Amino acid sequence: MLVTHSATLAANERIQARMRAGVDVLHLAFGEAGLPVHPELADVLARSAHRTGYPPVIGDEHARAAVAGYFARRGVQAEKDQVVLAPGSKALLLALLYALPGDVVLPQPSWVSYAAQAALLGRRTLPVPIPEHTGGVPDPQLLATTLDDAKRAGRHPGVLLVTRPDNPTGAVAPDADLKAVCDVAAEHDLTVISDEIYGDLAYGLEAEAYPTSPATLIPERTIVTTGLSKRLALGGWRIGAALVPPGEPGTSLVANLTAVGSEIWSSMAAPMQDVTAYAFDEPPEMQRYIAQARHLHGAVATAMWRTWVEAGANCREPQGGFYCYPDLTAHAGRVAAAGATTSAELSELLLARYNVGVLPGTAFGDAPDRLAMRVATSLLYGRTVDERQAALDSEHPADLPWIKHSMDRMRDALDDLLGPRPVAHDHKRTSAT
Repeated sequence: MLVTHSATLAANERIQARMRAGVDVLHLAFGEAGLPVHPELADVLARSAHRTGYPPVIGDEHARAAVAGYFARRGVQAEKDQVVLAPGSKALLLALLYALPGDVVLPQPSWVSYAAQAALLGRRTLPVPIPEHTGGVPDPQLLATTLDDAKRAGRHPGVLLVTRPDNPTGAVAPDADLKAVCDVAAEHDLTVISDEIYGDLAYGLEAEAYPTSPATLIPERTIVTTGLSKRLALGGWRIGAALVPPGEPGTSLVANLTAVGSEIWSSMAAPMQDVTAYAFDEPPEMQRYIAQARHLHGAVATAMWRTWVEAGANCREPQGGFYCYPDLTAHAGRVAAAGATTSAELSELLLARYNVGVLPGTAFGDAPDRLAMRVATSLLYGRTVDERQAALDSEHPADLPWIKHSMDRMRDALDDLLGPRPVAHDHKRTSAT
């Protein structure tokens, strides 16, 4: 099966090329955390630069122990022998899909690489729509129905992917929805992969708590993936970790992941092992940085959400990470008059006419005629290190001139596309796309 260039990476490269050519693009199409590296992390990396040898395929013991401690502090049963490290969680996700049997069940919409990786492996996918009020997990009733129908048709569902918080919607599924999904997964003997790369960036929960993990509900059948690309803005350093179930199932899976890793990535870079150990141990300076980042992401994503809702979009209120997922289907007539009848055409229109870059819902598995798109706010924090640091330090980052200017540009584009905005209304969480 033909697999194309990742939609997120392709969009970023295309927009970056326009920006290098002098075009002022409002870049909302790429989920890079957009923050300066903490000096302590840079120091750890510098002190480890002499490490040029190959670490163990699954990672150094001290780094794996730090990851296990990180999960244990979040209520998940975790020992270092359950941890596998790799150059990015994306590599681990592909290795897991290779090692685990059965069709892959996906929430719809879901992150672009899940379906693409399944296609790379020749695996079939079963998309299940998410509930109207949230994202990251399939609708529990539709999940049960889809699994029953699939089995009657001779399919073999084996893996369910969920995200907490979600990319693309920015939502965090309520615990009741998660439990219902886990109950269905257990009844149908599914292995759950819980992508928790944004776990420490949940801001829509009480006391900004880490979202409940399926690993606390069905630990014997849950694998958790995470990394440092989002909460510590280290995307280019490629640090990923997976926590497998305890006991024999996990032991066998670690052996399989070791075999796969030994033939593909050999090991995560040795200096990054020390960065992993330091970061996952969560010293106070890392905790402060993450708290600042969480506040910044929440403030700016919420301001962007409000901009779209005021323009008339249907959109879930973001609760984590740096995304929102507005839907303009209710305005299909006006959008069609502007020349777009699909989300792909709408994203092209926004870029060509307004120099606003977003990703269409089709990239995430949504229907083409649903005029939904993912809007990422994490590259709005500034064009210089000083501006990004100021955004990180600010109590009210959405009021900073350069961030406010981006919101005004988005508002002006929507006003031109859709006409005058409706009368302002209460911004309660909306049911949506």
